[in-house]
Amino acid sequence: EILAAFQHHGKSLDYWVTGWGTGGTFAGAGSAIKAGSPRTKIILSEPQAAPLIQSGLPQERKEVLGVFGAPAAGHPEWKPHPIQGWSPNFIPKVLGDAVEKRLHDEVVLVPSFRAIETAQKLACVEGIFCGISGGATVWAAMEVCKKAPAGSNVLAMIPDTAERYLSTPLFEHAGAEMDDEEQALFNTTPCGQ
Repeated sequence: EILAAFQHHGKSLDYWVTGWGTGGTFAGAGSAIKAGSPRTKIILSEPQAAPLIQSGLPQERKEVLGVFGAPAAGHPEWKPHPIQGWSPNFIPKVLGDAVEKRLHDEVVLVPSFRAIETAQKLACVEGIFCGISGGATVWAAMEVCKKAPAGSNVLAMIPDTAERYLSTPLFEHAGAEMDDEEQALFNTTPCGQ
């Protein structure tokens, strides 16, 4: 689907930037992208506070219900971070398998405050209401753009919406009550009259 869209417009996909939670999107879409467009560079991003893949340390695994691959313990490089949905305290098997195949070309570490800041800017400036992981992905893509050759096509998939993050640090600056400007705007709507 991704490659077809680029081909339809006569464009090449030079970089695909993604984060990871379960690793399913990275492994599945990443495999399809590499198979259909071997020149595309796949950039995997993860929290700077929890650099599990970047560390190079393997995930300890065990057998559960007769199947090997479950995490036996938390990853030693994991630390708490606010990028919800990204980097649990272990490397999922599907992600670990894709990393072992060297599906990615680079790992970009994302500072938590940059993820939050970028998600807020996407909402205010671009009208894209995404969560912290979406901000993190776009921040990583912007870092890629700084180094990519001029004219490169960079795709950052934003994996979520912000509505489930209203009680997180993403919205801590938003007060519970409307300020005067917000109240004036509300008063112009049918509900406010």
